[in-house]
Amino acid sequence: MSDKLKNSNTDFLFNAILELKDLEECYNFFEDLCTVTELKAIAQRIVVAKMLSDRRVYSDIVKETGASTATISRVNRSLQYGCDGYEKIFARMKD
Repeated sequence: MSDKLKNSNTDFLFNAILELKDLEECYNFFEDLCTVTELKAIAQRIVVAKMLSDRRVYSDIVKETGASTATISRVNRSLQYGCDGYEKIFARMKD
């Protein structure tokens, strides 16, 4: 993880997320934590990441998600040069 992110506040947040037990708890927690706009943006990014991981083209991703090409490019950079967080989660979701 980037040293820019790692601190006690982020640790507290991630430990709280790890305590969530099911989808309903996730909805309740994230609705309390985030604005609707923030949550929709986060959800859009992970869908974009999955589509990029599945080798979908930008034009299809824009059409299906409404994401801007700038957002798609940022997510693509994370997939290419990030910490492999998306790929680990996608592999676990297949199982």
